[in-house]
Amino acid sequence: MSTGMIGSSLSGLQAAQLGLQTTQHNIANAKTAGYTRQQTVQASNDAMKTGAGFVGQGTHVATIERVYSQFLTNQVTRSQSSASELDSYYAQVKQIDNLLADPTTGVSPALQGFFQSVQDVAADPGQLSSRQAMISSAQTLSAQYQSVGGQLAQMYADVNGQIAATVAGINSGAEQIAALNQKIGIAEASVGQPANDLRDLRDQALLDLNKLIKTTTSTNGDGSINVLIGSGQQLVVGSLVVDLTTTRSSADPSRLVIGRKTTAGIQEMPESLISGGSLGGLLAFRRESLDQTSNDLGRQAASLALTFNAQSALGQDLLGQSAAFPAPPALSSFTPNFFSLAQPTVIADHGNPATSPTLSATFVSPPPFSGNFYTDLGRSDYQISSDGTTVTLTRLTDNMLWTGSDVTAVNAKLALDPQGFTLAASAPLVAGSSYLVQPTRNAAQHISVNAVVAADPRLIAAAGPMISSAAKANTGAATVSAGSAGPGYAAAVAAAPMSLVYQSGGLQNFPVGAQVSINGGVPVTIAAPTDVVPYTSGASITLVGSVVSTPPSGFSFTIAGLPNNGDTFSLARNAGGTADGRNMLALGQLQTQHTMSGQTTSFQDAYAQLVSDTGSKTRQIQVSGQAQKSILDQARSSLDSFSAVNLDEEAANLLSYQQAYQASAKALQIGNSLFDTILAIVAA
Repeated sequence: MSTGMIGSSLSGLQAAQLGLQTTQHNIANAKTAGYTRQQTVQASNDAMKTGAGFVGQGTHVATIERVYSQFLTNQVTRSQSSASELDSYYAQVKQIDNLLADPTTGVSPALQGFFQSVQDVAADPGQLSSRQAMISSAQTLSAQYQSVGGQLAQMYADVNGQIAATVAGINSGAEQIAALNQKIGIAEASVGQPANDLRDLRDQALLDLNKLIKTTTSTNGDGSINVLIGSGQQLVVGSLVVDLTTTRSSADPSRLVIGRKTTAGIQEMPESLISGGSLGGLLAFRRESLDQTSNDLGRQAASLALTFNAQSALGQDLLGQSAAFPAPPALSSFTPNFFSLAQPTVIADHGNPATSPTLSATFVSPPPFSGNFYTDLGRSDYQISSDGTTVTLTRLTDNMLWTGSDVTAVNAKLALDPQGFTLAASAPLVAGSSYLVQPTRNAAQHISVNAVVAADPRLIAAAGPMISSAAKANTGAATVSAGSAGPGYAAAVAAAPMSLVYQSGGLQNFPVGAQVSINGGVPVTIAAPTDVVPYTSGASITLVGSVVSTPPSGFSFTIAGLPNNGDTFSLARNAGGTADGRNMLALGQLQTQHTMSGQTTSFQDAYAQLVSDTGSKTRQIQVSGQAQKSILDQARSSLDSFSAVNLDEEAANLLSYQQAYQASAKALQIGNSLFDTILAIVAA
């Protein structure tokens, strides 16, 4: 009896002692990050069979376990990954929002200032000081585009640096988990019990890893875990690590992308496979916001340069030069382009066959005159590839396709569905070749004022190149407008000066071979000077130089009123038109006309929309981040309420185990006393 009692008491003492030690361990780690509360699990010792029945033999501690919930832990890990992704995204997109919306450094004030200077020249085109002020404001606008575009380009470099640092952190975290896997396997194999503190360290390392990238896990039989990313790509397998690395994108060497180190070399991972954590946030920001903003800003800069240059080419400078009447080369030369602009960027894929030809892209001249010039440029990049028989152009924002047997056939498709650029190849594309086309990505960085015009303000084409007038000897009451030039006007007025005669309800004496359109109608070809073009007061008469446009364009003028037979109306070169600002007025109207996106928006509205879209995206990410942080806090609270150390509870446990220890000690004392009594009786 005494032996059983002593044994039971000793087992109680040992169980209480382990309980006290475990409780004290919990108290000591109450503030340790990632620590999970532990508790002893007691079990009854096998009872001893006697004639009176089974007599208990005390207790033992079967194991010390973590108060752990895999479900709640996974919930915290997932929430942490999403919160870190949104935090990373917001930190980056906020920079773009501040850059674009700044009233002093944004493009909008410079754009308004430039067009105000255009209006000033239109009001007094003969003043060199006004022209010089226009050049200065144009240089300010160009510099602002360059500055914003340059800062966006710098953000690409910054994102590259952050991606590289984040990948290094991921590899470090993966190595830590692999090392802990090994330690856990050794520790648990030696005693057959869970290594609770090591498992806590591994869970914390996994949580920290999910701050960098979203992961999933699977558990092995030896207690180690496998860590997977993307769609199941291995990062940690037991004690082995498959390192990630950064590499230059084969499609765009300026971009760092994520690769996996394999025995076959570096395997580039599609960005779509990487989500969550700060790495996912960086990649999503670059893909969704930085690319779109850079392309959109470049689209605006390119549209401004292309439309302004197209209208400028229809004017006449202060030296009397125009596209129709240039000065002799020895004197000067007409300069149609006010702005200089780099052509679209085309990047050949690094993996292209060695025989791949050179591919280039060129901005399409703004569509022919039909109210105002405009561009069809969008926000997207494009990819063009060949399988040997078919060339495919893909718009990357929505995967819209244009296909053809060669680049020429693709260009024909683009003519029907304009994208604002055309392609040219030095030879037929070979099978397996691929090219990235970035029509506007770098346009803002490379817009500038034409150096020739900047050096000589007289070359600004403010005047109209032609002038219409009614003869002083006319006896009728008809008046004629000064006229306006459209695309192709130079060919239309090649026979100038010309004198049109009103006779019997129509106009005669048009040059033979000329094409004449009334109110934009189908052009009529003049076969003889006596051919009559019907006269309608107030109708627009166009000497057609381009029949591609709708309506046909060239040089247009209007005669209104009642002419008499024999009245003449002349069309001649605008000699001495130093006070003429007709073309400058047309240039000024570009500010409010729909010059972008296929005649759907203006420069100012497009920039305002860019600022608004960026602000909305920034606010969306901020709100989503706050909501995700709230979800993370709730998940942590749920996990803490289940697994964290509660000091009040541990204090109560201390008292409970203390009392159990004291009770077992008392029982041991009694058992020992009884045993001594038995020994004394035997000795007597």
